[in-house]
Amino acid sequence: MHVRCPERLPEQAYRQVLELLADLSPVVQALPPTCALVELKGALRYHGTDARHLGEMLRVRSVSRLGIDVRVGIGSTITVAATASAQITGPGGVLAVPPEETAGWLGPLPVEALHGIGPRQAAVLRDYGIRTVGLLAAVSPATVQRLLGKKAGRLAADRARGIDPRPVVPRALPASAAVRHRFGHHTLDGATVRTALLDLVVQLGLLLRHRGQAAQALTLTLHFAGGTTWEKTRRLPEPSAHDEDLRTLAYQLMDAASLQRARLTGITLRGQDLINADQVATQISLDQTRESRLVAEQTLDRIRTKFGPNAVGPAATAPIRRAS
Repeated sequence: MHVRCPERLPEQAYRQVLELLADLSPVVQALPPTCALVELKGALRYHGTDARHLGEMLRVRSVSRLGIDVRVGIGSTITVAATASAQITGPGGVLAVPPEETAGWLGPLPVEALHGIGPRQAAVLRDYGIRTVGLLAAVSPATVQRLLGKKAGRLAADRARGIDPRPVVPRALPASAAVRHRFGHHTLDGATVRTALLDLVVQLGLLLRHRGQAAQALTLTLHFAGGTTWEKTRRLPEPSAHDEDLRTLAYQLMDAASLQRARLTGITLRGQDLINADQVATQISLDQTRESRLVAEQTLDRIRTKFGPNAVGPAATAPIRRAS
């Protein structure tokens, strides 16, 4: 997936878009100032959907949460995806090119539309009558190398044929991750609020572990009726992505709010100062209860990966079934 944000997008807004991308896949490559690449292979199985739907999902989230529309190109290689995103003429949209249709889709495009072909290269090719990507693909690679130079010609000939072995290289993942819950109506019930917070803890922990990151701090934001907010940040004793650690600190933050008959409309829980999970020191623990919980957490993560993120949830968030 190749994503193009609006030109002259502020850096902070660009980082927020990267955060949305990291919600879809742990393999995100930032291409500053306004573009990014996303590897979708693992994400398709994780989300249980197709690539185009992920692109539409990203666009809806970007518009609804950030007010930013994006152009999303999807293809079997970086070149195809980037070429597709550039073909979207409006402020936003999704263009997915199935692998089996790559050659037919690239062929009629003007040669300068192929990602990686600059204006000078396009002018040289046009001088020799090579006006479309299909014609470029039909010319022998040796001929293209004589026209454009050895390296540039080889790359142009390969990419016109849909050949581009470059991988998406993770780079510049956002330094925070956020999950949100909106109540259907103004909520006063403390048990309902605490249940929603527990569900956010589970979502955040799963997201961090999916990314291979750990949080060093948590920020809790409470949204009240009337548009006011309350926000507080506390650091974890040790960086963590485990539900137990996140839950303990999240409950402390909620207790610090001292809610008394406050009408809540939503909650946001954000993991701050994220680091790679392999940077977290592993300590030998004599707490067998905690070790058992961590093993159970790994098992639940595998279940969610196979059957979807909603396959297992905290017991407190399950619907109550009354005996008849």
